[in-house]
Amino acid sequence: MSKLWDTWKTGFATWEATTAQYLEKVMSTPAVLQPAATMMTAVMKTKAKADRAMTSWWALWGLSTRSDQERSLHKLNQLESKILDLQEVISQLSQPSRPSGPSTRK
Repeated sequence: MSKLWDTWKTGFATWEATTAQYLEKVMSTPAVLQPAATMMTAVMKTKAKADRAMTSWWALWGLSTRSDQERSLHKLNQLESKILDLQEVISQLSQPSRPSGPSTRK
């Protein structure tokens, strides 16, 4: 059984290497790349139109869109940062101040 497995494994590895080399050559030719690029461009344009339509649809119903939510989240993060800064300042101001001169302790 081990011999059969080793033979199959060797054959598969050879087939895979040969196929990979062939596909690498085929996929890098302009005859394949140009139509693929054209198709990808068409798909992305269609997606952009669909995204704009969905944004308009949500806005029509008065619901927030993804960009609205991202903008709100950004503002919330800014507010949180300012609150944390203020908390730090308040904590520094509420600590008793120490004399700044030379120590009078003996």
